[in-house]
Amino acid sequence: MSRLLRKNAWMLGLLALLCVLLVITKLIQPTFGANGLESLARAALPFAFATAAMAIVVIVGGIDLSIASMMAVCGVTAAVLMQSMGPVPAVLITLIVGLAMGALNGALIVLTRVPDIVVTLAMLFVWEGVALLILTSPGGTVATSLRTLISGAMIPGVPNALIFMGVAVALVWVPIRRAKLGLSIYAVGSDELAAFRSGVNVARTKIIAYGLAGVLSAMGGLSLIMLTGIGEPVPGPYLLASVAAVVLGGVVLGGGRGGLLGPIIAVFILRIIRTILTLAAVDPNVTTIVEGVIMVAVVMLGAVLTYRGAQR
Repeated sequence: MSRLLRKNAWMLGLLALLCVLLVITKLIQPTFGANGLESLARAALPFAFATAAMAIVVIVGGIDLSIASMMAVCGVTAAVLMQSMGPVPAVLITLIVGLAMGALNGALIVLTRVPDIVVTLAMLFVWEGVALLILTSPGGTVATSLRTLISGAMIPGVPNALIFMGVAVALVWVPIRRAKLGLSIYAVGSDELAAFRSGVNVARTKIIAYGLAGVLSAMGGLSLIMLTGIGEPVPGPYLLASVAAVVLGGVVLGGGRGGLLGPIIAVFILRIIRTILTLAAVDPNVTTIVEGVIMVAVVMLGAVLTYRGAQR
């Protein structure tokens, strides 16, 4: 038991911090309850998918700066397709589009051997342009059946948005994590050369990891249109937020360590901090500054810890 507690100490600490923040929220706003939790879960939904996508890429030893842009492409793609076909084929096509975009990012990194930060920065602008080609302004439509998936709470106290997010992420990650591919992803992130010498196909593993990030980005894009009811071609503020949540969630920026649960908990911590500042009547501009300072501080801390780990 003690070994299990030590192994999950960081995640348990995040859960404790989240509980403390929820109590503070309740003290500031006594009416905060089931409706408040539902609003929090819905607001955190696209951030959670973006963070899960970023976490997989970081675990494999990379980084993807184009995740927010891929979410925008997938969101407008689904919104346009739903005008001419049912939600099921539109969602499936959108997921395939996300997979293709992520895999293309990975293939470019592997084939050109250009640093991932450079490739994905370039693709950020490419995918932004693609999104604007699909929809030059917010538009399209979303099936009502999809929007109801993240509304309300079938289980008392547990928002449907939270259940939707948990099931969607688990369907992508759990089978991979328990398979040989999951071990390969962690091996490549820990030591690419050692993984290669152990028989791991490094190039294929990286491309698959980026493809999985693309699928989760597509889910993030779908969650956006489920929230708003329309497709938005301009990427949202998910890039720095996802990196901050990944680091706060215990994923090492150098790769090879961490999971998806910690970063997702970190997403809720960052969102509840914003809620607390809003309820405390803090100026919105100051709230934005505080959020930015927290995110930058977390990323810097992660970079320092990664550097120190590399020096040992």
